[in-house]
Amino acid sequence: MAAEHLHEVNQAAEEEEPEGGTMTLIEHLEELRGRMIKMVIAVAACSVVGIVFWDRIIGFLLIPLPAAANKLPGAEKGQLVAHDIGEPFMVALKVGIAVGIMVASPVILYQLWAFISPALTRRERKYALPFTLLGVGLFVVGITVGFIVLRYPIDWLVTFGSDRFLLLTDANSYFTFVTYFLLAFAIVFELPLVLTFMSVVGIISSAFLRQKRLVILFGLWFLSCFITPGADPFSPVIIGASFTVLFELSILLMRAIGR
Repeated sequence: MAAEHLHEVNQAAEEEEPEGGTMTLIEHLEELRGRMIKMVIAVAACSVVGIVFWDRIIGFLLIPLPAAANKLPGAEKGQLVAHDIGEPFMVALKVGIAVGIMVASPVILYQLWAFISPALTRRERKYALPFTLLGVGLFVVGITVGFIVLRYPIDWLVTFGSDRFLLLTDANSYFTFVTYFLLAFAIVFELPLVLTFMSVVGIISSAFLRQKRLVILFGLWFLSCFITPGADPFSPVIIGASFTVLFELSILLMRAIGR
């Protein structure tokens, strides 16, 4: 009985021990550099594809822009204002890179996980594939939801004071706004992934989140006022509501994993 008990204790201890040998600081930095190079290559390759199809992508991103945005000839055809000779190319380049980052997000998440996984236990590493799929899925859902609700802040900002101001929609400012808005939603929707991972490694628990629910939600709603690029009243409310739903989803995921 004693030998059997000792075997069970040793087996449990092995499950909690990280695999692999100890790495020096230089080896950690080399590993990090290799992972970052792979992420940069993935982003660069996807950005090239985004730049090749820049015209279709820009046409798609112009869908939320109302017809009242410009009152210049050609505005009804989806044309925006450019202030210098190189601005159209720079806008296409920025949009292509932004799309490249979004498309390469699965590779980025995998490389980040591969870098930290040696420091995790066997029990924690078994969530590698589910966490990667969850992160990619939440990222895509965040981008989709952000694009669906994008028309509300844009329409409000464009039509505000339209009887007093003549708005000439600048291409660079418009696509910068759209990019940061969609990126904000993509990051916000990663909240369940972050909280669940912190639960798996033992930093927080679902009981702690339930106990501090009001304080945490207040902080998230306060944060929602600053992470969107516009000054419209819709963005903070939409982000805050998304935070609330995702926070409750995180608690459910943490309880499910705990069982």
